[in-house]
Amino acid sequence: MTPGEELPPLTVPITRTLVIAGAIASRDYQDVHHDAEAARAKGSPDIFMNILTTNGLVGRYVTDYVTGRAGPKAVLRKVSIRLGVPSYPGDVLVLTGRILSVNERTIEISVVGTNRLGRHVTGTVLVALPSRTAA
Repeated sequence: MTPGEELPPLTVPITRTLVIAGAIASRDYQDVHHDAEAARAKGSPDIFMNILTTNGLVGRYVTDYVTGRAGPKAVLRKVSIRLGVPSYPGDVLVLTGRILSVNERTIEISVVGTNRLGRHVTGTVLVALPSRTAA
């Protein structure tokens, strides 16, 4: 893994089930994440994915890549994201990433997630790498 290296993209279909299950799993009971009528009444065309589900997808994306290269003991240490446009059921979220820095203890990766409306999420993820001397 070297700075500038691109991660392979991850494509995630945004289904109604994913939006609702993600909200429930993260205990986010805001009606805009599960009730289409309530979401429309608040100005949204439909329910939309919450930030905690997005955060989980970013974590999954980076974890799958890094643990595949550095082993299962790599650990997410910091995820910093900013939301942009919403992700609605029927959208396809495409996550891409690029390695910003690598040293013997950590790797930092920038992540961008886009859908048909534009950038849904941007951020950076810091991962602690397993010690090379650890058994």
